[in-house]
Amino acid sequence: MSEAVAPRSALRFLPLALFALLALVFLVRLFSGDASRIPSALIGKPAPAFDLPALEGLAGVPGLSTGDLRKGHVSLVNVFASWCGPCRQEHAVLMAISADEALKAKGVELYGLSYKDERAKALAFLEEGGNPFARVGVDPAGRTAIDFGVYGVPETFVIKGDGTIAYKFVGPLTPSAVATTLIPEIEKAMER
Repeated sequence: MSEAVAPRSALRFLPLALFALLALVFLVRLFSGDASRIPSALIGKPAPAFDLPALEGLAGVPGLSTGDLRKGHVSLVNVFASWCGPCRQEHAVLMAISADEALKAKGVELYGLSYKDERAKALAFLEEGGNPFARVGVDPAGRTAIDFGVYGVPETFVIKGDGTIAYKFVGPLTPSAVATTLIPEIEKAMER
């Protein structure tokens, strides 16, 4: 009789063991790998159609539209917000990218997409840290960002000269990420 009880009591722990195993697999997948290399379904596809107004008060900086991404040169589109802590962290890196003479010589342009931000706060953010963007499109409802597949800020896209999305970097850019990831992706986008 005790032999029949032993297998039944062992089965009681089976759901707990399965849950623990699934939780372990989930945690390993969650914390392994590079979050900046999350795949995007839009890689290799044309950038979505959009036409965003300029950030009112940012003198001499026009809005952003799909046509701006199809001018024959590689573009970087950075999705940012003033309320985003990591966006503030990467701002100095964006300023360095916009001042990079080698990138300028290659025709690379840096554009900004202001995501779900209040006009006054976005303007103050760019006035405070400097404006690295040649164009800034305002996306108050986040519709264009959704069309790009953005699920958090900051995100930076490398766009080929024909308007095709070549690469998506998720998270704040760092000098190391620019040197080891972004610049090589820009070079690849220029070759294609």
